[in-house]
Amino acid sequence: MSSNKLYIDKAAAVLNVGAVDTIEHGLTSALPAQRVAGMAQLACDRTGGRTRLRRLYQDGSAKIRMPAVSTDPLEAVLINTAGGLTGGDRLGWEVHVGAGASASITTQACEKVYRAASDRAEVRVKLIVGADGRIAWLPQETIVFDRSAFARRLDLELAAGAEALVLEATVFGRLAMGERAAQGSFHDRWRVSQDGALVHAEDFRIGPGIAATLGRSAVAGGAIALATVLMISPRVEALLDPARHIIGGQGDASVWNVKKSGKLLARLFAEDGYQLRKRLVPLVELLNGRAGLPKLWSL
Repeated sequence: MSSNKLYIDKAAAVLNVGAVDTIEHGLTSALPAQRVAGMAQLACDRTGGRTRLRRLYQDGSAKIRMPAVSTDPLEAVLINTAGGLTGGDRLGWEVHVGAGASASITTQACEKVYRAASDRAEVRVKLIVGADGRIAWLPQETIVFDRSAFARRLDLELAAGAEALVLEATVFGRLAMGERAAQGSFHDRWRVSQDGALVHAEDFRIGPGIAATLGRSAVAGGAIALATVLMISPRVEALLDPARHIIGGQGDASVWNVKKSGKLLARLFAEDGYQLRKRLVPLVELLNGRAGLPKLWSL
């Protein structure tokens, strides 16, 4: 169900820009160059033996579509109707998964970050999972164009016993089109907590010389396609060796014990997006169990 009013926590501030309200206090400031603002929220619970939609809100360019499924997990497809992001754009996605429920989230297509004349594009992702619930956050790749400016923040809160599979893949340029992201600014920030304790944190920054930095042997050795995969589950130790076999020599994976659960963290890199996806597809199928790969993913 859609609403014309923004549904947010009382602590969040709303900034009105033109015809739409934009995101949260941590994401917004004065935005004189803003082109796009969108926010969408989804909440689901387990009732009647399966996961069902409880609340859906969408505003501006942020849309959510729900493919028909007869079994768990509940599936949702995120769509940015603006067709990409550039300087000043703001997008927010928020997903609440109730206790014992399960949801799989992907995107309709790769998100494109275009050249920014001023300011930067920002995306805020907030995921909350109740006790013994599970979320698979599996967006398709982000494609970064030359001279773009982009910042993404992902916050994941897991209750005790909850599990998560999180993927973010980024391709800096499109070699098949003769395009390379030589200059720009890119920042990806993750914060993951379980049962109130921080279990994973990272900040990846690159720029202004993106191509030069990726070309260093200690960074990516010229690879332009990168991916981070994080899994929080007590089952991760048994998955480590099969995951490493899939990843091969261009990346690696490690496992830790965290909060009576486990953490698997994998990094992958490749010379282009196609070669990266060739390994991401079997890796996601392995880690996501019976839920497998989102139907929109294809090689």
